[in-house]
Parts: sequence; structure tokens; C-alpha cells
Amino acid sequence: MTDFRERIILALDFGSPEEAYACLDRLTGDVKYVKVGMELFYAAGPAIVSTLKERGFKVFVDLKIHDIPNTAQGAMRSLARLGADMMNVHAAGGVKMMAAAREGVEQGTPAGSPRPLLIGVTMLTSTSEDVMNSQLLIPGKLEDTVAGYAAFTKEAGLDGVVASPLEVPLIKETCGTSFVTVTPGIRPAGSAKGDQTRVTTPEEALLTLNSDYIVIGRAITGAVDPRAAWNDMIDSLKASR
Repeated sequence: MTDFRERIILALDFGSPEEAYACLDRLTGDVKYVKVGMELFYAAGPAIVSTLKERGFKVFVDLKIHDIPNTAQGAMRSLARLGADMMNVHAAGGVKMMAAAREGVEQGTPAGSPRPLLIGVTMLTSTSEDVMNSQLLIPGKLEDTVAGYAAFTKEAGLDGVVASPLEVPLIKETCGTSFVTVTPGIRPAGSAKGDQTRVTTPEEALLTLNSDYIVIGRAITGAVDPRAAWNDMIDSLKASR
């Protein structure tokens, strides 16, 4: 993928479809891939996915399914019918749950359509090692947990994982270079971290750490001029290549 726009997923973290469409109208022709998370999906309903597809976008439905295997399978079967390009589950649900989710995706994908990518969330980029140890009660190094979750995700037959860009080299070493990495926690130089803890710039994530996809939201969608913020990011990536 040589076009950076194919590897940048814009997070539509809005409370209504009208806000999301207004933002995208300001970025017409630039954004190729968008993420629909819980806030927008719960506000707009499943129809938001088909509408975005009709407008020509690739869509990552980011609902982080985490439930018993039967429920995860049914949820993924329903989501796959919407025509999304990528979906996810929590890797913490275990191999059996993830494998069931994979079956659901296959069952729900319309005949003749490509199967959506199914990826597992390793550890949220807002989670620090201290929080993982003291509040999630998982001992050890955070990167070791991420690598372990990635290995279980691959064992379950999923296509890749969500992780911090900082963990991409370890994940690729553990699971192979073709294992897909989708990385939030992206902040252009000088931007506020917000509620993220394990962050990098777009240049570091795509060019140095070799993330397959990066997810960026507030730095673009919350900018006074979203198109200018987007163009600045693309120009910086091109200059750093």
C-alpha cells in the first residue's frame, strides 16, 4: 500500500451521523477509510455502515466484542452482513471466543463479497503497564502480554490485532510480517496525548515501526480546519518517506 490515505483510518468519534457527515464533507476526496466506534454506532444504528459504504468509504466497525463464544459468534454474524471491511473483538475473551467470532464472520459475509478482516484488541492504548498490573491484575511486562494476546489471536485464525504502534515490531516478530497491525494512539508532533498513554506520531508509526494501518481521530476531527490538519499530516509523511 503506497498511498498513505489507504493506511490511515479516520475515527468518526461523533455523537450523531450528522456530525460525522459534516466532518467528512470537509474532507471530501482525502479520506478513504473510516472507523465507526461505539459512540456513533449506538447513536446512528447499523445503517451508518451501509450509508458510509454507499459514499465510497471503507469502514472499520470498532465495537470490541467481548462475550461468551456463542454470543460473539452471533454478533459477528450480524455485523458481517452490514458490509464492513474490518471488525474486532477483545483478545482477552480467549481463543475459543475468537475462533467462534471468526466463524460468525464467515457465516454472515454475503455471498460473493470479500470476508471482512477480523482483528483482536490486545491492550487499549490508554492502558499503562502500572494499570495493567495494579487494576487489571495482570503481572509482568505490558509488551509481553500484548505479544501473548497477539499469538492467541493468530491461533484463533484472526487476521491481526489492535495495539500501540510501539508494539508492532514485537508483534510482527511473534506472528509474522503478514499479520495485520492496526494502531491507534496516533498524535501528530505537538498534539496533546489526551487519554492515551502509548502514543507515537504518524511518521513513527507508518515509516519506522511499520504499522499496517493507523487510526487517528481528534487531531483531525477536532481541528479548527480538519482539511488543513489532514494535509499537514500527509505532507509530513511524504517528506519523511
